[in-house]
Amino acid sequence: MNLPNLPTHLPSGHLPSETTSFIGRTAELSAIEVLLGESRLVTLTGVGGVGKSRLALRAARRAERVFAHGARLIQLAPLREASLLGAVLLEELCLADQSTRPAEDVVAEWLADKQLLLVLDSCEHLVEACARLVRTLLDAAPRLRVLVTSRQPLGLPGERSLEVCPLPVPPPLTEGNAAPEYSDALALFADRAATSTAAAASDSAYEPGAAGQASAAAVCRRLDGIPLAIELAAAQLGELSVEQLNDRLQHRFEALSVQDGARITDLPRHRTLRTTIGWSHELCEPLERLLWARLSVFIGGFDLSGARAVGAGGPISAGEVERLLDSLATKSLVRRRTHSEPGAEDGSEEGADTDPLGPPRYGMLDTVREYGAHWLSELGEAETARRRHRDFYRELMLRADAEWMGPRQVSWYTRLAADHANLRTALDFCLTRGEGVAALEMGGALWFFWFACGFAREGRHYLEQALDLCHEPGPERSKALWACGLAALGQGDVDAVFRLASALRESVGGAGAPDAHAASYLECAALTLRGDQRRAAALLDAVRESPGEVGEAGEAGQVGAGKSGGAFREAWLLLKVTHSFVHVHRGNFTAAADTADELCARSEQLGERWMRAWAEYTRALASAALGHPSEAAAHARRALEGKALLHDSLGTVMAIDLLASTAAASDRGRHAARLLGIGQHLWQAIGPSQMGSPELRAARRESELLSRKSIGDTAYEEEYRTGLDAGAADGVAYALAATPQGHDR
Repeated sequence: MNLPNLPTHLPSGHLPSETTSFIGRTAELSAIEVLLGESRLVTLTGVGGVGKSRLALRAARRAERVFAHGARLIQLAPLREASLLGAVLLEELCLADQSTRPAEDVVAEWLADKQLLLVLDSCEHLVEACARLVRTLLDAAPRLRVLVTSRQPLGLPGERSLEVCPLPVPPPLTEGNAAPEYSDALALFADRAATSTAAAASDSAYEPGAAGQASAAAVCRRLDGIPLAIELAAAQLGELSVEQLNDRLQHRFEALSVQDGARITDLPRHRTLRTTIGWSHELCEPLERLLWARLSVFIGGFDLSGARAVGAGGPISAGEVERLLDSLATKSLVRRRTHSEPGAEDGSEEGADTDPLGPPRYGMLDTVREYGAHWLSELGEAETARRRHRDFYRELMLRADAEWMGPRQVSWYTRLAADHANLRTALDFCLTRGEGVAALEMGGALWFFWFACGFAREGRHYLEQALDLCHEPGPERSKALWACGLAALGQGDVDAVFRLASALRESVGGAGAPDAHAASYLECAALTLRGDQRRAAALLDAVRESPGEVGEAGEAGQVGAGKSGGAFREAWLLLKVTHSFVHVHRGNFTAAADTADELCARSEQLGERWMRAWAEYTRALASAALGHPSEAAAHARRALEGKALLHDSLGTVMAIDLLASTAAASDRGRHAARLLGIGQHLWQAIGPSQMGSPELRAARRESELLSRKSIGDTAYEEEYRTGLDAGAADGVAYALAATPQGHDR
C-alpha cells in the first residue's frame, strides 16, 4: 500500500478481537491491500454468510499500522433507522458530540486531519444513506480510506469492488487418491468440527478416517464452500457422524433440486445457504424452531431475561427457554457472546450487587436471524413478538429510571449500553405505530441515558418525534419534556431549553405546581450556561423559598406522592448543583462549598455517583476560589472518577479542565499544559469548547497564561501537543494520576 509519510510505530487497539480462528483468504487479503493503495473506497460484496465481515476485520487488522490513526470498525447490522447513521458513527468513534450540528458534519470535521481506515460493516440495508455519508466523509478527509462490506456496491465514483467468493473446496477424489486434497473449506470444516459445542458436549473428538475425510470433503463441495453453511453443518457433528451428515445433506439437496418455486431460480450460492439454514431448521425440535423465530425480533443481542420475556408463551414455558436456548447455541444458531466481544459489555462495578461480568448475552448472525424473522411472519406471530419485545424494554427503562439515583448506576449504564440497539427498536416500534404515550413514557424514562451518558443527540431525535406525535397532557408528556430539555441542555441549545422549560411548566400546572421546580432547573441551568448568574440566582432563591420544597423532597430522593412528582426527584439535587455553581460565580465561595458538601452527603446517602461527581466538581471550584488548589485538585479528581465511570463525556472534560486550572495555580505548568491538551482533545469530540460558557472559557485562558508564564512557550507547546495527541483513555488515566513525576514545573 503506497501511502506517504507513514510513521514507524502506530497505536492500535480500536478493533474488536477475533473469537474464532481465521482460515484462508490469503489472496483476498493481498487484493484488498492493493485496492486500498489504489482507491479510497473499497467495497467487499458477496452473498450473506460468505465471510465478508470476518475478511474485512482481518484486512483492517493487517492494515491498521499503516494508518497514523489506525483503523475503526463500525458495525451497522443492528441499525434500522437510516436517520441515525451519523449518530451511530459518533457513538462508535467515541465522539460524544453534544452540539446541535448534523452528526455527519461532526464526524467529517473530526476525520478531516486523520489518516485512518474506516470499516463500515453490513451496509446493504442502508445503501443510499451509507453512500451519502461516505461521499461526505471522503470529501472532507483527504487521507481517509473506507472499507465497506455490503451485498451490493455503494455506487460511488472511484469505488473499487471485490466480490468475496466462497472458500475453495477440495476436488472429488480420483482413482488412487485415498484422502482429499487440502482446501480452505475443508480446513474450516475440520476446525469448527473440532471446536463445536455439540462435539464437545458428546465427548467425541473429530478424528475422521479416510472415509470420514472423503465425506467431509463432499460436505464442503455440497455447501459450495460458504463459511456460514460449513459452520452450521459442523455444529451437527455431536449428533451425527460426518458420513451421516454428508448423506443427509445429499438427500436434502436432491429433494430441493426437483422442486419448483422461487428458491430454484435464486443464485446457486443463495440457494445453498438457504437450504443449509433450512436443513438446520428442520433438525431443530418444534419448540426450538418457535423460539428461534421469536428471538429474531432482538437486534444486537439479548440476555436470558429478554429471551424469556419474548420467547415464552403458548407451548413454551418460561422454565423451558434456557434449555431451548442452550440447544440452539449447541447447533450454532444462537451464539453466546463473551464479554470481550462487541455488544457484550463488561458490567463490572466495584460494590455492585450483580455478577461481576453481568448475565451472559446471546446473539444471532444476520442471515440466521433473517430466516427466523421469515418464519415468525409465516406463523403470524410477528406483531405479538414485537410487542413483547417493546413491553420488556419498556419495563427495563422504567426500572432503570426508578433506580438511577441509587447504588446501581454503573450496572444500569452497562445494561442499557449493551441493549442500545434494542432500545432504539422498541422506541421505533411505538413511533411507527402511532403509540405516542408509550413513546413519551419510554423516552422520558431514559432521561439519564440521554443526558448523563452522552446520548443527547439521539435523545432529542426520539423525544421530539414522540412530543410531535402525542400532545395528550399527562405525566408521560411532562417527563418527556423534562428529558428533552435535559438533552437540549447537554447540547448547549439554550433557546430550546427555555422553550421546553416553558412547555414543561405549563404541562405540570404552572409556576406554583409541585413539579414546577423541574422547569426552574432547566431555566437556571440555561441562564448559567449563558453567563447570566444574576438572573439564575434570583430564580434559585425563588425556588428555594417555594412552599413544600423540603417536605416534598422526603427521604430516599422521592419527590411528592404522585407519579409526576416522583418523576422529577432528581431535579431537586440538580438545582443544588446549579445553586453551588452560581454561588461560585457570584463570589459566595463558602456558601458554594457548604451547598456542595450537603449534596455530597445526600448522594452518599443515596449511594449514587453521578450527582455526587457534579457536587465534587462544584466543591473543587469553591476550594480553588478560596485559595486551596491541592484540596480543589482532590475534589476534581473524585469528580473525574465518577464521570469517567459513567461515560459522562461532558463531566469528564470539565473535570479535566478544572484539574488543569488547579495545576496551573500550583505552579505545575507542565502538568497543566498537558491536561489542557487532553481537555482540548476531548472537547473536539464533544462540541463547542467549554460549551461556549464565558466563565469556563475565561478559566481555561487563565490556566494557559499561568502555565506559559511558569514554563515558557516552547515547553508549553510541547506538553500541550503531547496531551492533544493522547487517546481519550490514556488522557483520563493521566489526569487521574495524583502527581505525575517530572511535571511539577
